Amino acid sequence: MAIKRMRGAKSGLIKTNVDLSGRNTFGVSANAQFFATIKDAKQLMQLVNDEIYCENANKYVLGGGSNSLFVNDFYGLMLHNCIKGIEVLKANDSEVVLNIGGGENWHDLVLFCLKNGWQGLENLSLIPGTVGAAPVQNIGAYGVELDSCFVDLQAVDLATGKPRTFTKTDCAFAYRNSIFKNELKGQFLISSVTLRLNQKQDLNVSYGAIKNKLLDKGITEPTAKNVSDVVIEIRQSKLPNPDEIGNAGSFFKNPIVSQSEFENLKNNFSDIKFYSLEDGQIKIPAAWLIEQCGLKGYEQNGAGIYKNHALILINSGTKKGSDIWALAQHVKHSVKQKFGIDLQAEVNIIG
Repeated sequence: MAIKRMRGAKSGLIKTNVDLSGRNTFGVSANAQFFATIKDAKQLMQLVNDEIYCENANKYVLGGGSNSLFVNDFYGLMLHNCIKGIEVLKANDSEVVLNIGGGENWHDLVLFCLKNGWQGLENLSLIPGTVGAAPVQNIGAYGVELDSCFVDLQAVDLATGKPRTFTKTDCAFAYRNSIFKNELKGQFLISSVTLRLNQKQDLNVSYGAIKNKLLDKGITEPTAKNVSDVVIEIRQSKLPNPDEIGNAGSFFKNPIVSQSEFENLKNNFSDIKFYSLEDGQIKIPAAWLIEQCGLKGYEQNGAGIYKNHALILINSGTKKGSDIWALAQHVKHSVKQKFGIDLQAEVNIIG
């Protein structure tokens, strides 16, 4: 259903009633009441005095749409981060420091770094989304998280238009978490991110799947490109291409429990899968929990759970994000009932 226009925008940058179906990897239908494409930080600062901008307290920053589920039309102002650019701030024999625009594609950045011999992002290959969204989620995969190479980020306050720099400490990074998902949720647009990468070989191949795949290929002294290629191969074997099957990657976080909670679970489920963390807590694969509930491959109302990976919710024919969210609620209820664990969505639920 079309959203009624309120009033015109003075800046000319704000459009009304914009279709979002091509701007989210689930491929669901939704409209944004107001929508602005942001190509540089100054442009956003100019918008702050816009009549419609001022009237809309409800704002949402959209990157690649790979971590968003629109369950309804969005009533407010959506800001599409399209800020581009990669700048070398510092380079020597051991490291390079880059400043990257928040609208740059994450995987394209990884490939660009590999081409230039800069290491540190290879384990994070093929993660969908933009650079500006990466710190929000503190993206991670195969033993590496963004915060391992993060220096700082530059952001614009959505209320005032003023720029602000956030250090690594300011960001309060945790597992798939940051201050931008908590106290400062929806308050800033990340215009650029500064990363420190290695010029010399310093690879992380400790993750079992990477190590085994390299051995299968007879690679005993891998390069960063080898690691990236293996990560891409693993991800493509497990995860559906969103261009072919609508999805947002892992829908739920892997729950983390205390040692005592884990012991209770192990008493009832002796074959439970787990990873021990450095702080003594235990991470349990959400995919295993979902699979134990018999939901792998399950479908309802055009939404489903991917047959090759139980952590991936897919669009199998629906146009409504609410159908996918209803399936997510069914999964959460099933896991809670069987294991007593509350699964938390990794995907942003909008509307």
